[in-house]
Amino acid sequence: MDAGEMDRTLLRKKLLAGERIFGTLIVSPSPRWPKAVRGCGLDFVFIDTEHIALDRAQLSWMCVTYHAMDLPPLVRIPSPDPCAASGVLDGGATGVIAPYVETVEQVRSMAGAVKRSPLKGQRLRRALDGEKMEPELDAYLNEIAKDRILIVNIESVPAMDALDEILAVPGLDGVLVGPHDLSCSLGLPERYDHPDFLAACETIFYKARAAGVGAGIHFWGDPEEQARMLKLGANMLIHSADVMLFRKHLSAEIQAIKDHLS
Repeated sequence: MDAGEMDRTLLRKKLLAGERIFGTLIVSPSPRWPKAVRGCGLDFVFIDTEHIALDRAQLSWMCVTYHAMDLPPLVRIPSPDPCAASGVLDGGATGVIAPYVETVEQVRSMAGAVKRSPLKGQRLRRALDGEKMEPELDAYLNEIAKDRILIVNIESVPAMDALDEILAVPGLDGVLVGPHDLSCSLGLPERYDHPDFLAACETIFYKARAAGVGAGIHFWGDPEEQARMLKLGANMLIHSADVMLFRKHLSAEIQAIKDHLS
């Protein structure tokens, strides 16, 4: 295992313990990409199907490949849909990130899909309501769930208002700030250096860590801005994206070549 890479069991333990873990958004399904990513100091990869067009076969290939490389794949689904969560887990995802969550019921339904699978329907609802299960079934479900990770996006004022209750839902492993949507919900679109936006992030991070839940953010910008989010209390950082990093470095190098010609 290369430095910085880990298996799914260790990733969840580090997330819950508040240890810092690092990932990046992987957009490309190219078979060349896993080898390029390996050895970059990542602890996991983030695959987004909310905003990126990936079909189920591509997604499963990516999940299985990164998992085999000890880079656990965390997949954001298009909406807080338990069926979508089950689908990406069946395809090889280590964990599920549910976008734009605002209610306890949404988190409970996601926890049912991620942590109580393969229970469904009435039996799942009774389990989520606290019905005692047969010891053998309970042990079986706990064994399946021990390495699975559930993270929800906190990216609106209503989500912040409900945060204490959301953090108390059994089975939740982490919250992830969605900076663009949160800044818009605060009435500060893309004002990522505004004191109110930074205070909102700090509040989310603090409450999550106080509840024993991982606190993360998907962010971009220079290293100083990234480090500021960790200093505010986040212990999970999703840094930029493959396509953004490619564009940034390609643009800089093309410009450097032109500068040498002048």
